[in-house]
Amino acid sequence: MKHSKDHEQQPYNAQSIETKWQKKWAESNIDDACDDISDQRETYYCLEMFPYPSGNLHMGHVRNYCLGDAIARYKRMQGFNVLHPIGWDAFGLPAENAAIEHQRPPAEWTYANIDQMRGQLKRLGLSYDWSREITTCKPEYYRWEQWLFIKLIEKGLAYQKEAEVNWCNPCHTVLANEQVEDGACWRCKTPVVKKNLKQWFIKITDYAEQLLDDLEQLSTSKGGAWPDKVIGMQRHWIGKSSGVEISFNIEHSDEVLDIFTTRPDTLMGVSYMAVAAAHPLAIQAAQNNTELAFFLKECATISTKEADIATMEKKGMALGVNAIHPITGETVPVWVANFVLMAYGTGAVMSVPAHDERDFEFAKQYNLNIKQVITNRTGDANVDNAAFTDTGILIHSAAFNDLDSEQAKQTITAWLAERGKGKERIQYRLRDWLISRQRYWGAPIPVIHCADCGAVAVPEKDLPVVLPEDLQPTGGSSPLAECEAFLNVDCPQCGRAAQREADTFDTFMESSWYMNRYMSAHCDTAMVDTNAMQRWAPVDQYIGGVEHAVLHLLYARFYHKLMRDVGLFDGDKVGHEPFKNLLTQGMVLLDGTKMSKSRGNTVDPNTIITLYGCDTARLFTLFAAPPEKDLEWEESGVEGAHRFLNRVWRLFEKLNIDIANEDDEKSVKDLRRITHMTIEKVSRAFEHGFAFNVAIAAQMELTNALQAFEMTGTAGKAAFIEGLQALVKMLAPFVPHFACECGERLGFDQAAVIMSWPTVDEAALLQDEIALVVQIQGKKRAEIMVPKDVDQNTALALAKEDPSVCKWLQGMQVVKVILVKGRLLNIVVRPA
Repeated sequence: MKHSKDHEQQPYNAQSIETKWQKKWAESNIDDACDDISDQRETYYCLEMFPYPSGNLHMGHVRNYCLGDAIARYKRMQGFNVLHPIGWDAFGLPAENAAIEHQRPPAEWTYANIDQMRGQLKRLGLSYDWSREITTCKPEYYRWEQWLFIKLIEKGLAYQKEAEVNWCNPCHTVLANEQVEDGACWRCKTPVVKKNLKQWFIKITDYAEQLLDDLEQLSTSKGGAWPDKVIGMQRHWIGKSSGVEISFNIEHSDEVLDIFTTRPDTLMGVSYMAVAAAHPLAIQAAQNNTELAFFLKECATISTKEADIATMEKKGMALGVNAIHPITGETVPVWVANFVLMAYGTGAVMSVPAHDERDFEFAKQYNLNIKQVITNRTGDANVDNAAFTDTGILIHSAAFNDLDSEQAKQTITAWLAERGKGKERIQYRLRDWLISRQRYWGAPIPVIHCADCGAVAVPEKDLPVVLPEDLQPTGGSSPLAECEAFLNVDCPQCGRAAQREADTFDTFMESSWYMNRYMSAHCDTAMVDTNAMQRWAPVDQYIGGVEHAVLHLLYARFYHKLMRDVGLFDGDKVGHEPFKNLLTQGMVLLDGTKMSKSRGNTVDPNTIITLYGCDTARLFTLFAAPPEKDLEWEESGVEGAHRFLNRVWRLFEKLNIDIANEDDEKSVKDLRRITHMTIEKVSRAFEHGFAFNVAIAAQMELTNALQAFEMTGTAGKAAFIEGLQALVKMLAPFVPHFACECGERLGFDQAAVIMSWPTVDEAALLQDEIALVVQIQGKKRAEIMVPKDVDQNTALALAKEDPSVCKWLQGMQVVKVILVKGRLLNIVVRPA
C-alpha cells in the first residue's frame, strides 16, 4: 500500500469553513419551514426558550440553542418539515436599568443588543428560520396581546381591584407571587414589602382545575414527556385542597371570620384564631395600638415563601378581639401572626395547637391553651411535648367522641352545613395573575380611565396602543406616567377628556404566547392564523431551564387556553397544551458555580469560536454532560473536542491509499458492524432522551475503528467509505459546518445537513463470533472469541486453549461449568 500524492491534505481551518457554509445556507434558505399545504411532509416544531437581548450570549445560551439545533437538524435529515424559529423577549426591567446607567432610551439599547446577538447566533450556525423572527417590543407583536386583554375584559376574565401586592422599591414595581423568591425580588434580590394598590389581574384561578387536569397528559406515566419534577412543581403551585369553610362570629360585632381547613375533625380543639397582618381585623385593631401597628409593618417585610415561613421564628400579638366557636359557643382569642398569609385562603386560620406543629410552637411561646381532641387507636397519644398530627379517634369532642377522623370530618361538616355555619369547599393555592407593572419599558395596558365612565377598554380599531420609544427613565417613577402626549386622550364612550392607563403589562404577557405567533409571524389580521396553528401546533419539543417551571411554563399553558377560549383555534384540532415534550437542560458551571455576569465567572463564547471555531464549541457543550445535567466548563474538554474533529479530518488521507490486495473478510465485516451499531446508537439517542454525550462517544469509537482499519481491497475500501459517509452524516446535527465540508469532499450531491439520515443494515449487525468473558471462581480471568451459538462443552474447550485460563486451571479440578449465552462462561474449580 502507498499514499497517492495527487491530492495533498489541507489542514482543518474552522473559520474559513464555517464562513463558507453559513453563506451557502443563507443563500439557499435551507433552514426555512414550508407553509405550503402542498408539502406533504410530516411537520415537526422544535423550539428553545427565546432570549432576552442582554447584549452578549453566554455559554448557557450556547448549550440551550445547540441542543435544539441538533434536534432540528436531525429531524430535517429524517425528512420532516421542521419549524425552528427564533425571536427576542425584548421588554423588561434590565433595559430600563441599562438606560439609566448609559443615559440612552431602552428602545435604543434593546435594538442595538438584538443586532449584536443576532450576529452571534448566526455565527454559531444555528439553523433558525430567520424569516419568522419576532421582537416582542414591537407594536405589531404586542398589539395582539392588547387585543386579547380586551377580549378577557369582555369575558370577565380580566379585572381591576385594590389589593395587597408585593412591592419592590429599587425596581419601583409590583411583583407577582411567582416573582418573589425567598422573600426578595426575583431580579434585584431586594426584600419585597407589602402595599395596597389598584392593579389589573387575569383570572387564572378560573382555570386552576384545567391546568391541573391537563398535567396528566404531559406526565411520563401517561405517555407524555414532561419531567416529573416540573409537573410536581406546577401541581404544588396550583395547590388544590379539599376541605371545609367554617364561619366564626366575632364577639360583640356583626363581623364574621371565615376560615378554610382540611381538618374539620380537629375543630373541637381550636384554642385561638390567627389572622394575617393585612387582615381587616388586624388593621382595625392597630388603629389605636401603636405597638400592634409597628408589628404589622414589620410583618409586611418578611418572606412569603412557604419554606421560609416554616423555619422562621413564629411571632404574634393578641388583637383584643374574640371569636365565637361555631359548635361550643365558647370565646376564642384572635391573634395576628406572621405565619398567616393574606394571599392564601381567607387570610385567617383556626389554630389547633394539639394537632398542628406550627400552632403548637406558637401556643407554647405565648402560653396559649392546648386541647387534645384526637388520639391514636390505643388511646395513649399525648401532646405534652409535641403536636399529634396523625388522624385517629376523637376525644374531648362532646357528641363527636369515639368517631374516627374520616367519620368526624363528614359528620362535623354536615352539622355545620345544616346550621349555616360551614360548607364543603375546594381551595387553590394559586392566586389570580397580577399583570400590572409600574414600569415604562413594557406593553401599554389598553385601558382609558374616564371620570364619568370609569375604566374603558380601548376600541379594537385604535389598537395598538403604541409605547413611545423615546422616553428616558431616571430611576424614579415611570416616565410614561408623566408623558402627557401619551396619557391625555378622549374617552371612547362619552368623548370627554380622559387618561390612558400608565401601567404596563408584566413581561410574561409577551413570553406566554410567542410560540404560537411563530407559526404565522407575519399575519396582520389576527393574533394567530388558525390554519397555521392546525398545521404546526403544539410545539413538539420545547427546551429551556427548569427555573421557568412555575413562571413561564404555567403562564404559557394558561395563555394557550385563553387563546383557545376566545375562539382563535379549536383545542381539539390544535391541542389544549402548547408544548408536547419538554427538555429542561442543566446549567453551565465554572469551578462548581453557575456562570453569571454578577459573579464575574463567565466564559465568552466568542473567544472559543475565534480560537477553535463554533463547531468545537457546539461539540463540547453537547458532549461534556447529558443535557439534563449541569455541565462543568473545562478548557481541556474544549481542546479535546477540537482534537477529535482533526482526527476525523485526517481520515480523508486514507482515501488516497492505493489498494491491490485481497480483503480480510472478517475485518470488513467487523467495520460494517461497528458502522451500523453506531447508526443504531446515535439514532436511539435522538429518539430516547437526547443522550448526545453517548451519541458522540459512539461516533468517536467509530472514528477509532476507521483509523485502525487496514484497507487492502475494493470491499474494504467500500466499507471504509460507507463508514466515513455515515459518520459525516451523523456528525451533521452536532457540527454542521464541519460535516458539510466533509460531505463535499466525499462527493455528496447536496449539503450534509439535508442528506437523508443513515439507516441501519440489520444484516451487518449479525456476528459470526462473539466475545465471551471467562470467569474462574467468579472472577474474570480472560475474554475469548467463540462462535455466536457456541455450546457449553465447546466454550470450555476453547477457554482451556487460552493461556490465561490455563494458568488458573493448573492444579485444579473443574467441578462445575455455567454458560450464560452470549455473555460469560463461569468455571467452578477445586484443588485436584
